[in-house]
Amino acid sequence: MEWEYERAENGNVALTGEIDLSRNGEFLIAVGFGRNCWEAGQQVVSTLMEKYEAVRARFVLHWHDWHDRLLKLDDPPRSHDLYRSSVAVLRTHESKDFLGGIIASLSIPWGFDKGDEDLGGYHLVWPRDLVETAGALLAAQAGLDAVRVLRYLEATQEADGHWAQNLWLDGRPYWAGLQMDETAFPILLLDLIRREGTPDCLDDLARWWPMVRKAAAFLVCNGPVTQQDRWEEDGGYSPFTLAAEVSALLAAADIADAVNEHGIAGYLREIADCWNENIERWTYVVDTDLARQLGVEGYYIRIAPVDGDGSASPMQGFVPIKNRPPDQSYAQAAHVISPDSLALVRFGLRAPDDPRILNTIKVIDTLLRTRLPQGPCWYRYNGDGYGEHEDGSPFDGTGIGRPWPLLAGERAHYEIAAGHFDIAEALLTGIENSTAGASRLIPEQVWDSEDIPERELFKGKPTGSACPLVWAHAEYVKLRRSMRERRVFDQPPQTVRRYLVEKRTAEFFLWLFNHKVRTLPCGKKLRIGVLAPATVRWSDDGWKTFHDQHTQDSGLGLHLADLATDKLPAQQQIAFTFLWDDGHWEGTNFVVRVE
Repeated sequence: MEWEYERAENGNVALTGEIDLSRNGEFLIAVGFGRNCWEAGQQVVSTLMEKYEAVRARFVLHWHDWHDRLLKLDDPPRSHDLYRSSVAVLRTHESKDFLGGIIASLSIPWGFDKGDEDLGGYHLVWPRDLVETAGALLAAQAGLDAVRVLRYLEATQEADGHWAQNLWLDGRPYWAGLQMDETAFPILLLDLIRREGTPDCLDDLARWWPMVRKAAAFLVCNGPVTQQDRWEEDGGYSPFTLAAEVSALLAAADIADAVNEHGIAGYLREIADCWNENIERWTYVVDTDLARQLGVEGYYIRIAPVDGDGSASPMQGFVPIKNRPPDQSYAQAAHVISPDSLALVRFGLRAPDDPRILNTIKVIDTLLRTRLPQGPCWYRYNGDGYGEHEDGSPFDGTGIGRPWPLLAGERAHYEIAAGHFDIAEALLTGIENSTAGASRLIPEQVWDSEDIPERELFKGKPTGSACPLVWAHAEYVKLRRSMRERRVFDQPPQTVRRYLVEKRTAEFFLWLFNHKVRTLPCGKKLRIGVLAPATVRWSDDGWKTFHDQHTQDSGLGLHLADLATDKLPAQQQIAFTFLWDDGHWEGTNFVVRVE
C-alpha cells in the first residue's frame, strides 16, 4: 500500500500496519473490542498471553459441545443443508453481555451506501424476531437458550405490559411504534417452551405469571387494532396481528388456569372468542372488482383501516403505502394483498381448506408469487416499495419490494398444515438455494429481475438488503422440524382445539373506548369495557326507559358490563353513557345498532 492522498474526506478512520514476513513468514493478530481503547487493549493483551492453539481449541470445543446437544435435524443431510449454519447464525447473534438478547442481523441493509450516522441498522432487538428465533432454538431442542430469551423479555417488558417496537440490547427503546403482535409473541413463547422444552429448563410457572398477566392486560385494553402491522408500516386490523393476539389470549388463559386465576382465564377466552369471530368482519372482503376478475367470492386483505368511530371499512378505506413516491403512497385497502393471512392457518384459527383461505391463496399467488431459478417466492404485498430501484440502485427511502425467502418458509408451513408435503419440500429446497455462493446465509430479499453484474445483483440471489436475516434462518430451522414431524411445529394447540375442533363461537361483542363499534351482530350481548369503574346507563327504546349496570373488575385493567342485548331485534338501537365512580357523568351518549 504505497499510494498516498492529501485529502480523505467523508471516510472512516482506519489503522494500517506493515508486517515484515521475511523472518519466518508467520504472524499472529489479536483483535479486541471495547467501549474505549483501554478495554479493547486489555482484551488483546490478555488473549495474546494465552497460546493460540489453546484459545482456539477451547473455542471449538464449546461450539462442538453445543451442536452435539442439538436435535439432529440434518440426519440424513440434504444436498445444500443449512441447518447447522442456521443454528450457528441464531447463536452468534446473541449478546455476550445481555444474555438472551438476540439482534435482527449483524448487517445493515444497503450498508455500503450509508454513512456512520445510521446507528441502528438491524443491530437491534425486535421482540417479534426475538421470539421467532427462540422458537427456532426450541425446534433444535436448545431449550435453555430459549429460556434465556424469555428472561431477557421479562426484564425488558414495559411497565404497562407491552414491549418496545425495537430496542438496544441494554433495553433502551429505539423506535416508538406500537405493534400488538410484539406483545402477544412473548406469551406464545412461554407457552411453546411449556410444550416443547425439557422439564428442567423452565422454573416455577407462577414466576412468569406477572409478565403474562401484564402482556395479556395490554392486549385486551388496547387491541384488537394495532398501531403498526408486522411490517412496521400501517395501523388497523391485520390478519397476522389478529391471529397472534387471539392465540396469545388463549395461551394466557391456560397459564392463568395453571396458577389458579380462573376468573381471568374466563375473561381472556371470551375476548379471544369475540375477536376470532370477527376476523372476517374486519379483514375479509367480498364481491370486489379484483374478486370478480380472479373468479373468487372474496379474500383477506393485508390490513383494514379504522374509521373515526372505530369500525372497519375495508371496502371503501385507503391505506398508506410506505417507501413509495408521494403520488403513489395510497391504495384502496381492498386492493392490497399480503401472505400475512396465512397466519390464520399457521396459528390454528382457520383450517387450511377453509374456502376463504383457498380463495385468498389464489389471489396471493396471482399478485405476489414470482418464479425464480430456485422456485417460487413471494412479495410482502403488492405495491411494496422496500427494495432496490428498477435499475438496481440501493433503496433510499423508496424503491421496489423484492421477494422474501422467509415468506416461502411461511408458505411451506401452510402446505404442511394442508398435508402437501411435496410442495413444502420443494419450497424448502428453494430457500436453501437462495443463498449467495458458499456463504450459507439466508438474505432478507432476493433479486427478481435480470442480472446486473456491476451491482452484484443476480436473479434469485441476495439483494443489498439484510444478510443474514436471523428471522429467515429461524423460519428455516422451524421448517426443518415441521417437515420431520409432518406438523406445524409452533402451532398453538389451544386455537385448533377451540375453533377447529370444538368450533366455539362468541357470546359477547366487545365495545371499548379505543374500539367503538357502531353495529352489533344480532343475538349477541354487548360487553362494555372501560379502564375505570363506572355505572353504565343504557336504553333500547330511545331513553323512554333505561337500565343501570355497574361494571365488574376483570383483573386485567378492564371494567366490564354485559348488556342484555341478545334478544333485541335487528335495527334496534342501544344508547348508553357512563356515570363514573368519582361522581361525574361522561357527558356523551354512544349508540350501537343491532345488525
